[in-house]
Amino acid sequence: MIISQNTLKWVMRFYPPLFFQRIWVQKFENEFRSCTVKLSKSFLNKNYNGSIFGGTIYAATDPFYALLFDQLMQRRGFKVRVWLKSASIQYLKPGRSTLYFTITVTDEMLTEAEHALKTVGKFIKAYPMEITNKSGELCATVMNEVYIRNLHQGEMPRVAY
Repeated sequence: MIISQNTLKWVMRFYPPLFFQRIWVQKFENEFRSCTVKLSKSFLNKNYNGSIFGGTIYAATDPFYALLFDQLMQRRGFKVRVWLKSASIQYLKPGRSTLYFTITVTDEMLTEAEHALKTVGKFIKAYPMEITNKSGELCATVMNEVYIRNLHQGEMPRVAY
């Protein structure tokens, strides 16, 4: 479903798995070309050591590449199924304060995905993310592997492939 940036921002803000872990979408920009997310530390996501629970950091990175690619491909006329195929995270520094990340989908990324969808019908590629604290210090790096499948005419959408 094609949705506006503002509507999706508010839907994601109150989506329970993100809301209760204090994962807050600050903005979608440039026709879904980028997304900025804030992870606020609270008693709901604080671990034994007083930093943000690693699972919260990991969960925060899960949906955003898939959401951006889904909206961008639909706007280009593709009927697609997009999901996060795999991810890996490296924790570099405890998140003792609010954390932030911004992801951007470039023209090259879109061109590569569009070409693969037109030729082989699917696109799989890993993209990096950097999570920083208020001071701009790098706290974690993440690699998210995005899976995009072109749903051809008459193919029934399924949950997974």
